[in-house]
Amino acid sequence: MDALKKSTVFKGPQGPVVLVIMDGVGIGKYKEGDFVLSASTPNLDWLMKNGVSTQLMAHGTAVGLPSDDDMGNSEVGHNAIGCGRVFHQGAALVNEAIASGSMFKGKTWKDLIANVKANGSTLHFIGLFSDGNVHSHLDHLKAMLKQAKAEGVKTARIHPLIDGRDVPPTSALEYVEPFEAFLAQLNADGTVDYAIASGGGRMNITMDRYNANWDMVKRGWDTHVKGKGRLFASMEQAIETFRAEKPGILDQDLPPFVIERDGKTIGPIVDGDSVVFFNFRGDRALEITKAFEADELKEFDRGPKPKVNYAGMMQYDGDLQIPRNYLVTPPAIDRTMGEYLAATGVHQLAISETQKYGHVTYFFNGNRAEKFNEALEDYIEIKSDVCPFEEKPRMKADEITAAVVKAIESGKYQFIRLNYPNGDMVGHTGVFSAVTIAVEAVDEGLGKLKAAVEKAKGIMVISADHGNADDMYEHDKTGAVKYGKDGKPNAKTAHSINPVPAIVYDPSGVSKARLSAAKGLGISSLAGTCIKLLGYEPPADYTPSIVDVG
Repeated sequence: MDALKKSTVFKGPQGPVVLVIMDGVGIGKYKEGDFVLSASTPNLDWLMKNGVSTQLMAHGTAVGLPSDDDMGNSEVGHNAIGCGRVFHQGAALVNEAIASGSMFKGKTWKDLIANVKANGSTLHFIGLFSDGNVHSHLDHLKAMLKQAKAEGVKTARIHPLIDGRDVPPTSALEYVEPFEAFLAQLNADGTVDYAIASGGGRMNITMDRYNANWDMVKRGWDTHVKGKGRLFASMEQAIETFRAEKPGILDQDLPPFVIERDGKTIGPIVDGDSVVFFNFRGDRALEITKAFEADELKEFDRGPKPKVNYAGMMQYDGDLQIPRNYLVTPPAIDRTMGEYLAATGVHQLAISETQKYGHVTYFFNGNRAEKFNEALEDYIEIKSDVCPFEEKPRMKADEITAAVVKAIESGKYQFIRLNYPNGDMVGHTGVFSAVTIAVEAVDEGLGKLKAAVEKAKGIMVISADHGNADDMYEHDKTGAVKYGKDGKPNAKTAHSINPVPAIVYDPSGVSKARLSAAKGLGISSLAGTCIKLLGYEPPADYTPSIVDVG
């Protein structure tokens, strides 16, 4: 890796360049339901007016997703921000692998199928059950089930993780009913037995991340693998029962369920089975994968580990080789901004709380867990609270801010990147009053960072990885707000496809930053922007900077 070339027009600021990622804070299309707009944000408003500001795309093809109908997400967003270019991402890669047939010609798929046919055993699929296209897509599951039948697999069991975050918050039955009809069609000729076996809400079981709450994984293990839990005749019956017992519960929080038939659970995972975790996104796949693959597991008592052939949809961690077997090769992201800065001798700090710590480290560095240079890079993780985020919507914004202010004042770092998770994590709850508090907590942080940057004569770059808090009401095709039976607006908990702000604030004015002539930029332009502001020339193939300097 070559070092970056020094700029001939600007040597960099006296203080650090601080990249602030306001997770889930976009620029709303509609005034109604835009809780960024309605919140009190004097610091963001001031910076938008007095800094060099523009808007960037953070969804669809701008971040490597198949189409501009696809919402962005934190994984692909931080990949794009960190690597300064656009790579085809998970959904697009899986689509291509299925369309070309390459997924089913690969060794992993062949081994999964051969294993169950040789043992007369079951092929299991665990994953997020929606078409949100952020972690998974039901079309991918359906394609694999069709192929399994075509290849002679007699028994398949599906373990759905109910969404309600990347799709409407109480939409589960809109997916269950058509899927049950799809299974009935596969089963109609009597040659196969394909059925839903267990499941639960994605924020209740299985899909924990960043080691925040391993109890979720334990509940998922007990449900999927051991077949232990509350018994129902169907997934539809489970959902309707849970909703009746706790009116207003969101899909993502639904308790675990197990399906029985003739008095027996129909789908525990046992020796000789094959298992596919069909999420393509890695952050919420790593822990359940570890539970299936690790010889010893300290995080919870899983009991005897079944001897199964396990595979992920993709490799979720290339450095740690997790999982060992996977169906689709992930994007090979190289020459990230962090790697270039390390090669150039730039001291860096990456910081967030647990919920987004991996985003400013692992994803920002192109899906790499390790540092590029131990001596030049510091990572700080502030432990997130284990509780519903609407209960503590400020999350750890105050602690993140205090740590970054201290880092700025230390003079140690030339580049600092941080993530405030509030707009995204609280936005997913659909609790409007909490979202307002979350956005205002981030704004308070911006004010304190602004003062520290001014004192240090540094530069702030402020943006987001995608929108969420800016689009909290459901709207129909005409733009009108959708209301529920209670007369209140229906909550939208998914990410938005709105643009995000991008601000460069240079209080000392030494960079002479001004908007560049480049048009139609996405968030991949932030890497080139930061490199320019540090006093270096961005690599030639990086997305152009949003500013010119000097």
